[in-house]
Amino acid sequence: MKKTNVYIETFGCQMNVADTERAATRLRSAGYMVVNCADIADIVLFNTCSVRARAEQKVFTRVGELNKIRRSKSFIVGIMGCVAQLEGESLFNISKSVGLVAGTQATDRLPQLLERVLTGENNVIDLAERQSGEEWNVSTAERHSPYVAFVPIIEGCNKFCTYCIVPYSRGRERSRPASDIVKEVIKLKAAGYHEIHLIGQNVNSYRPKTGEGLELFSGATFFSKLLRAVAATGVARIKFTTSFPRDFHSDIVTAMDEHENLCNWIHLPVQSGSDRILRLMKRGYNSSNYMRRVEEIRSGRRRYALTSDIIVGFPGETAEDFNSTLKLIERCQYDSLYIFKYSVRRGTPAANLTDDVSIVEKSERFIMIEKLQKKIQAQINNSYVGETVSVLFEGKSAKSGNDMTGHTTCNKVINIKDTSNLEGTINNVVVTDAKVNSLYGVLVENCP
Repeated sequence: MKKTNVYIETFGCQMNVADTERAATRLRSAGYMVVNCADIADIVLFNTCSVRARAEQKVFTRVGELNKIRRSKSFIVGIMGCVAQLEGESLFNISKSVGLVAGTQATDRLPQLLERVLTGENNVIDLAERQSGEEWNVSTAERHSPYVAFVPIIEGCNKFCTYCIVPYSRGRERSRPASDIVKEVIKLKAAGYHEIHLIGQNVNSYRPKTGEGLELFSGATFFSKLLRAVAATGVARIKFTTSFPRDFHSDIVTAMDEHENLCNWIHLPVQSGSDRILRLMKRGYNSSNYMRRVEEIRSGRRRYALTSDIIVGFPGETAEDFNSTLKLIERCQYDSLYIFKYSVRRGTPAANLTDDVSIVEKSERFIMIEKLQKKIQAQINNSYVGETVSVLFEGKSAKSGNDMTGHTTCNKVINIKDTSNLEGTINNVVVTDAKVNSLYGVLVENCP
């Protein structure tokens, strides 16, 4: 009997990528053929993101595009992930081709849900919570990379920032048992993975129901204990994202100082430098609290790259509020910055506020921050020239077939002019040149 071909297209964050890997694992084990092209698929699944309005709109556009391309051949569209969780049954109105809506916690049930669609059931929907006994394991064959693996440690969010839809799309925080996380990392190391990313909406909010081995490790928080436990596996590189400022304890830096394989990069989203806007956002900290955490990071024994997120144009943001954000960026000297224009998310508390910052003002503020950050970034990157950095090479550069590209331990992109097969290896590189968004260098062994 012909196997049913399934194609999964992923939008959004690393958690969505991890969910796609998990979905592909379940589908293949159930007998489905997971393909890498929508044109030959019997079923197309869109794993969606709803953090911003633009991201949500993408899936609706893609369904329309696919309908035009596939006019002559029948196929089924399934919408999964955050948009599915939030919009539910209304998604069946997008197109007659949409036959499945599966929420953020229905990943493991996809094979059974698709079976119902294939046997003729109309408008199959599952927005239920994850069920006991459903596993987190992912086949190495379905990983997005053979060298870098995403390992979710916590899903959901309890913070309820006024602008954010995640607590509604992902539900409450649920932490994986520490023993399961450590076992997965050990397996990945044995399979040849060099870099592990511990991921979650707020990784440092990690709080398992039981310690399950964490009592063997010191630490002021469950997350710092987990970092030490994962470091003890000996895997070459460990990164984590995203950290919530309110839950960022100084012991995290201490743990990172203690273990070289806990990489020297911290992503700590601030969102605004204005205390008034932070209160409206209900972030649970002010600029002074945040700067204290930055100072703890800067006082570490190693040089830590610090990155962050900024939202411009939040309802009520004045020129004075915006200037406070510019001042904070100057003080923090971020290695890189993700800048977003505020967009209304229906169902969040901020949706009830007047979106009174014009599109023009949002764009102007975005450009001002971008200009400032490029200046800071150029200075920081230039400071790496002459230094030796450790690089995991992941393949050829998209811009030049003669260059190999990879990431440093501090998560900077670096390229070298080399045609030899370095993919999947870790090498020391001397930085010879710096651009705003990347570094350039030569292998230590090739240095004159």
